[in-house]
Amino acid sequence: MANRKSNSEPNFASALKALLLCAFFVTSGVGYVWYKSQIKVLGDEIGKLEMRLADLQRGNKSRQDQLAERSSPGELDARAKKMNLGLGIPSVSQVVHLTEPAPAPGFSSAHTRSSNEGRVQGVDGEE
Repeated sequence: MANRKSNSEPNFASALKALLLCAFFVTSGVGYVWYKSQIKVLGDEIGKLEMRLADLQRGNKSRQDQLAERSSPGELDARAKKMNLGLGIPSVSQVVHLTEPAPAPGFSSAHTRSSNEGRVQGVDGEE
């Protein structure tokens, strides 16, 4: 009969296993639902940010078009005339033509350019 008593009483180890297994499944389920909700929240945020990016790109494009229009020679000339700035095409005597000296023989143009950077020449050609 002692054998029967030990079989009929609940085993503490099996009850603990069942409790831990239930806790694991509950925790896993809650974690799964939380992760799914986070994915939805982040997806909504990404959608809003993509819409904002598209709006900013459209605004940028319109401002680039506006800048190009306002920077056109015809528009600049019309604005200068409207403001009475006295600007116009320069006369032939006002135009100065500069010639670039030929590079020294044996040197590439890149070498000549880099070696002349940073030098300031006076009126008579001295540094």
